[in-house]
Amino acid sequence: MAEIIDTRIEPERAIETACAVLSDAEPVAIPTETVYGLAADATTSDAISRIYEMKGRPRFNPLICHVSDLAMAEAHVTFDPLSRRLAEAFWPGPLTLILPQRHESTVHTLASAGLDTLGIRMPDGFSRRVIARFGRPLAAPSANTSGKISPTSAAHVQGDLGPRLKLILDAGPAAIGLESTIVKVDKGALRLLRPGGLDAAEIEALTGLAIERPETAGATIEAPGMLASHYAPRAAVRINADDVRRGEALIRFGGKALPGEGDAAIVMDLSPTGSLREAAANLFDYMKKADVSGAATIAFGPIPSEGLGEAIIDRLQRAAAPRS
Repeated sequence: MAEIIDTRIEPERAIETACAVLSDAEPVAIPTETVYGLAADATTSDAISRIYEMKGRPRFNPLICHVSDLAMAEAHVTFDPLSRRLAEAFWPGPLTLILPQRHESTVHTLASAGLDTLGIRMPDGFSRRVIARFGRPLAAPSANTSGKISPTSAAHVQGDLGPRLKLILDAGPAAIGLESTIVKVDKGALRLLRPGGLDAAEIEALTGLAIERPETAGATIEAPGMLASHYAPRAAVRINADDVRRGEALIRFGGKALPGEGDAAIVMDLSPTGSLREAAANLFDYMKKADVSGAATIAFGPIPSEGLGEAIIDRLQRAAAPRS
């Protein structure tokens, strides 16, 4: 199993050990404010190949490159004025920008899945310190088997990829619990490729522009999280449930009991007080708990669609989609 180093107790050893493993072209599980990432040197083909192999991820699905500062980002992508404004306002934080890759960029084409664009993000927290010390961008999708529930703790990573990993950095539970929001500026318009931990309304408030939400069915894969089936537990998923069937696991919201929940295998509430931020932070952890309850189906009660609810519903729709 992987070695786990608590970054709150041994921060310097965590950074030094992570950089040593990364220098050997091996992935490291790192904590971010969104979810735990499976990080590897974005400039090295062997390192990126190991990410795809470890996750069982299709190679047409691009990876997000994580940077420590704007200067590192500018070495690899070209910012238009609107994208720069977004970066300056929301970085470090849960926003990924899709930008043209510079010809002189050393990020390997495997990370971009052959596209002429890169997904770039500056994470908040300990992972940013690791990237700064390493000195190169880290490609870092979520640290889980491809298509499965994303990890929000070191224990989640250990339970899934632990036997294949050398190192997991533990910074406690992820503060946000949902992957980053992914936005692309296209001819002056804002396109939302994936809702996530940054509320799209905050972007609209900053820019004064309405964000376009393109249809994703059959769309070209421009960014992570666009596959129809994703974030899926072992159990089947039923969303917008207005009752609970015998033996189902129930995940509800806002303290609202559903008829039949007395016969549920387990009942959890994403936020009894109706906080979408709390619900987002709990979503993947509760899905994992429901998945090991023995229930064949996980029923989700209705979730409001405003704010972070948009990102939560996106994850549930993909979790409930037909699986290949």
